[in-house]
Amino acid sequence: MLKNRVALVTAAGSGIGRAGALTMAREGANVIVTDLHVGLAEETAEQIRAAGGQAIGLALDMRDDAAVEGMINRIARDQRRLDILHSHAGIQIEGTAEDVSPQQMDDAWALNVRAHFVAARATIPVMRAQGGGSVIVTASNSGCQYDRGMVSYATTKHAAVAMVKQMAADYARENIRFNALCPGFVDTPFNAGFETQMGGRAKLESYIADSIPMGRWASVEEIAEGILYLASDRSAFVTGLALVIDGGEVL
Repeated sequence: MLKNRVALVTAAGSGIGRAGALTMAREGANVIVTDLHVGLAEETAEQIRAAGGQAIGLALDMRDDAAVEGMINRIARDQRRLDILHSHAGIQIEGTAEDVSPQQMDDAWALNVRAHFVAARATIPVMRAQGGGSVIVTASNSGCQYDRGMVSYATTKHAAVAMVKQMAADYARENIRFNALCPGFVDTPFNAGFETQMGGRAKLESYIADSIPMGRWASVEEIAEGILYLASDRSAFVTGLALVIDGGEVL
């Protein structure tokens, strides 16, 4: 499905980012895997290569505008194209408005919104020159509903979805597609904020069993299939979508 495509995946050192990178590589993409921790990025790239795919692992701090822009320019120079950007970095900070400090809100905004904007903005000229491409921004089903006691997370995830829809409208005529990936609960370390908020792992497990219609976590592989759909030509007429994969939690 992705033969001869070039994909950049940020925060791909574990969890959903890693699963998406592995899945795209399985379908033929040459994947540039980045993470704040270069060792994790290299682990993902090695797994791809061990399975017969193409990948390199590199360090990238998504809060560093110059580094993000430099990475995308490097890929455009070395690979001559960039077909897929999966901008996946994010942070989860629990708390109500009285619990969350202004600095924490800024931290959430920096990774959950601004970093995606910087990456997408740098990618647009590359995709325009080659006639199109797919930009996938990881938001959350929290960008389509409201969580209790998660003001910074819900606010920034709603903003990410709105930003994706606006860019989709602005660039549709240039065949540059923008879609938001909106997963629900996936059993990864990223859920530490929700676990703390709910009072421990057992209470989080109880919430999953009782509140999600399908009664379970998603696997990273299930979310990766959504990434593959948005990255591939199977979604060629899809832009501005908030793809919710959450077992019915938002219902």
